[in-house]
Order: sequence, then C-alpha cells, then structure tokens
Amino acid sequence: MSRSAITTHVLDTAAGVPARNIPVRLEFRVAGNWRELGAAHTDDDGRVSAIGPATVTPGDYRLTFDTAAYFGAREHFFPEAVVTFTVADPAQHHHVPLLLSPFATSTYRGS
Repeated sequence: MSRSAITTHVLDTAAGVPARNIPVRLEFRVAGNWRELGAAHTDDDGRVSAIGPATVTPGDYRLTFDTAAYFGAREHFFPEAVVTFTVADPAQHHHVPLLLSPFATSTYRGS
C-alpha cells in the first residue's frame, strides 16, 4: 500500500520511546455509521504510513489505537485511544500523532 492521506505516529511519553506494534484502525463516517478504511500496526519507529487510501473525501474520520495490546500486563487506565477528526480539505495530508502514557493520552494535528 502506498502512503496514506492520513498517517499517525505514537510516542510512549512515559518511556520516552516510539510505541511499537500498536494495532490501529482507520474509519470514515458514512450516514452516521463507521466504515473501516484500513488497519495496521505501528512500526519500530511508532509510525503508520500505510493504513488507508492515498486520497480521501471531506468528512469525519477516526483512528482507534489498541493501547491495551501495547501495555499488556503493565498497569494502564485506557484500553484504547480513539481520535475523531474532520477532514475539510482532502488535498492536504493529515498526520494525527498520539502521545501515550499508561494514564494519559494527547493528540494534535501534525505535519
């Protein structure tokens, strides 16, 4: 799969390392229902560059990160992190990083 119009990067801020091998799912909202566009795992650098189509349409998208799979038996509070966002200009690339620790998450619109 070529580079997606939507990409992500997960950093484990508690450990100070990329979050490797996190299952991630990309979905698009169609008539009020979510339709899966792709699924992948973060690579050794915590990145997912090929999860969905190379072009997207305007609308609402969401990335779901299976953080329970990442943390495993380690104590953690959130079993998943869900980031819902709107694509207004499909000509732009949308990079949606996730900063992760066992008890907090944060995200932003990256470049």
